[in-house]
Amino acid sequence: MTEQGATVWLTGLPSAGKTTIARELAERLRTEGHRVEILDGDEIREFLSAGLGFSREDRHTNVQRIGFVAELLASHGVKALVPVIAPYADSREAVRKRHQGVGTAYLEVHVATPVEVCSVRDVKGLYAKQAAGEMSGLTGVDDPYEAPEDPDLRIESHTQSVRESADALHALLTERGLA
Repeated sequence: MTEQGATVWLTGLPSAGKTTIARELAERLRTEGHRVEILDGDEIREFLSAGLGFSREDRHTNVQRIGFVAELLASHGVKALVPVIAPYADSREAVRKRHQGVGTAYLEVHVATPVEVCSVRDVKGLYAKQAAGEMSGLTGVDDPYEAPEDPDLRIESHTQSVRESADALHALLTERGLA
């Protein structure tokens, strides 16, 4: 029997901890024998969505492309972990509906880290560039982020370790029969 795949969409502000949590969870799932792929938003932008900007329309197109690839992987028994900002609720909902329409498991996880914590972490230096006036359109600062109202899981990464965050997500996958 083929393993059931799933898309686990981790949404949150830049430097919230999405990719770090996804990597920790991926390692654990692989150790358990699951097939796992991480569709990191930065890598997708470079390879699949090159040429797209950061307008609302381009962000929507990017999210839909990532959602398509995630569903394709998940429909073939892969756990697709998707750490992507995906700032707009309607874009995330369209991805959820695509999955539901074909019967593929989809979990939305909000990595709910306050912007003040994210700006201190500033993994890519984006908050510093925005503060210095070198860039604009930073999600959660001078561009909108629509937090999920009813995610499958909300992780407050600023109050727990990466391992605890990944454990909470693993517990959800187990509860849903996906791990």
